[in-house]
Formats: sequence, structure tokens, C-alpha cells
Amino acid sequence: MFPDARLLVFAKAPVPGRVKTRLAGQLGARGAARLYRSLLRRTLALASAARLCPVELWGAPDSRHGFFGACRRDYGVRLRRQCAGDLGRRMNHALNRTLRVSGRAVLIGGDWASVGIAELRAAFDRLATGDVVLGPAEDGGYVLVGLRRPCPWMFRGIPWGAPTVLEVTRRRLERSAIVWVELPPGWDVDTPADLKRLRRSGLL
Repeated sequence: MFPDARLLVFAKAPVPGRVKTRLAGQLGARGAARLYRSLLRRTLALASAARLCPVELWGAPDSRHGFFGACRRDYGVRLRRQCAGDLGRRMNHALNRTLRVSGRAVLIGGDWASVGIAELRAAFDRLATGDVVLGPAEDGGYVLVGLRRPCPWMFRGIPWGAPTVLEVTRRRLERSAIVWVELPPGWDVDTPADLKRLRRSGLL
């Protein structure tokens, strides 16, 4: 539906003790890693089934982990490697690289539990006329960012992980006189309360 677009899915290698660490106390390190793998597979399955545009899986610290290779085989995604640096630098690099060859780029986290085809389609639709689309997260960050042109200043010096990420981003967009669009708020799974919500939702 959007041949000029790309969907970028950010993911970490699902190594026990390095993903979903705030849930390790409840699930154990291996259980938290299994949950992360399940969430990522759900996201990739949904994105592939939607057939909105080509899907790329951007892995960290690189794309060589066996799980990423399995995802490429199972979902037909293209593997990419995240660059070094903080989250802002990595997102900016991935989006800029994609926009060199594509007219629209939408980036999401692989563990965005509330992602649906409607949200993805809406993000690409908004970028048909606007430069920026954001998917707010209930914790004060965002679960989706889409660009039609590079905006490197959006990602520099942001307090990633703080509850002020979205508000700081909004202020920067306002100062730059860019009109942006926001989707309905979404949520991911980082805390025991999020895990309880996930279980109630029946999403996994």
C-alpha cells in the first residue's frame, strides 16, 4: 500500500539479563528474555501480515544473533545493524539512512505491545502530507516515530528513559515550526504492572 515507505523495527538481541531487566525479578532473566522474543515475534508477524510496506529489523548490538536470523526466515524482514551510541543517535541514523532511498520511514520498538495494523496504517497515512508523526507512550515517551524528511535535532540530548521524552520532543517541534501529528497513546511492557496488563489483554 505504501511502496515508497519502510517500517523499521528496533530490537535488542534477546540475551538473558540484557532485555526486560525490570521484569527479571518476577520472571527470571531467561523468562524475561522469552517474553521479549514473544513480543518481537508478535510485532513482526503483524507487520508482515499487514503488507503495508517492506519491513526491516534493526538489531543491536548487531544483526548476527541467531534469533534475528530466524526472524528473517520466518517473516521475510531485512536485517539491519543499529549504530553505536544512545537511543537518539541510533534512531536518527536508521531513519536518515532509510530516507535516502524511501519517501517515508516509520520506526517502532519491537516490544510495543499495543501495536496494531490500524496504528501502522495511520502513521503512514499521516506522513503523506506531514513531516512528523508520533505515537505517544503512556509512560511519557513514544512508541512510534515517523519522518518524511531528516530531523536530526529531534534526537539530540534527549533524556531517554525519562517521563519527559515526549514533552521535550513536542517543544522542539514547536520551536522548529513543524506541524506534527500524534496517534492515540500506546503502551509497551517494562514493569510488573505492564505485564499484568498484557496478560489481561490476551495479546500474547
